[in-house]
Amino acid sequence: MIEARHLRVLRAVAATGSFSAAGRELGCTQPAVSQQMKALEASVGTPLLVRTGREMRLTEAGEALVRHAAGILAGLTAAEEEVAAIAGLRAGRVRLVSFPSGSSTLVPAALAALRAAHPGTRVSLEEAEPPQSVEKLRAGDCDIALAFRYEGAEAGVEEWDDLVVRPLLTDRLVGLVPEGHRLARAESVAIGELAGEPWIAGCPRCRGQLVQVCASAGFTPRIDFATDDYPAVVGLVGAGLGVAVLPQLAVESVRPRGVRPVALEPAVRREIVALTLPDLAQVPAVAATLGELARAAVR
Repeated sequence: MIEARHLRVLRAVAATGSFSAAGRELGCTQPAVSQQMKALEASVGTPLLVRTGREMRLTEAGEALVRHAAGILAGLTAAEEEVAAIAGLRAGRVRLVSFPSGSSTLVPAALAALRAAHPGTRVSLEEAEPPQSVEKLRAGDCDIALAFRYEGAEAGVEEWDDLVVRPLLTDRLVGLVPEGHRLARAESVAIGELAGEPWIAGCPRCRGQLVQVCASAGFTPRIDFATDDYPAVVGLVGAGLGVAVLPQLAVESVRPRGVRPVALEPAVRREIVALTLPDLAQVPAVAATLGELARAAVR
């Protein structure tokens, strides 16, 4: 294996014509230069230098290696500078995947703060709901996944055992009813009081949670409409076409015109987290993004 330090010595010897002069240029002794040249010749398996009297000349192999050394050392220097820039947060890239209500509430403030502190760090954003976002992280298609899981859901904590989990906040689900609804002025509503209502359901995972919560209250919701689009859910409720349950973050991400949010009893919550892989957690740009997401969640 050819080492960069040996290539630097070879170039110095070729440029100065002797071990002693190369040593003075490199700031080391003549025996040290001689030792490193012997190690390099042993690595490549052929002589690189020939002594002719007091002079030192390159063999054909030595000339070839010196020609390549310039490009190799330049490439290493460029790599070292780029890595140093990334490590110092003067550069870097982070691929973030988030669920929609996180993208419109937590992510903007976090990325604005990150850009102000580290303008050389670039962040790309893609939207996906868990578990798809978590699968993307494990597959290497992103560096951070914003995800959530419901309290008491069937999937246990072991689903994230292989990941670094950064808790962000606890998001409570709220009921949405039309402004003229009989329960619109109530401070809180037991979900069983909505048993006979038509329902507008959200994303597949939220829809499954809705069915589970309703089942625990002894009824199956009659879902008339289902949409992943939170403004559409709010619009349908505002038009009097049914009631809905949405996370608080989702309600904050839209203008809830024509609807009244009501607290649900018993409370239904979901845990919002940022996930990454253990090795990625050590990357400065990823660590900085996780920190800004955590600060954005403190509201």
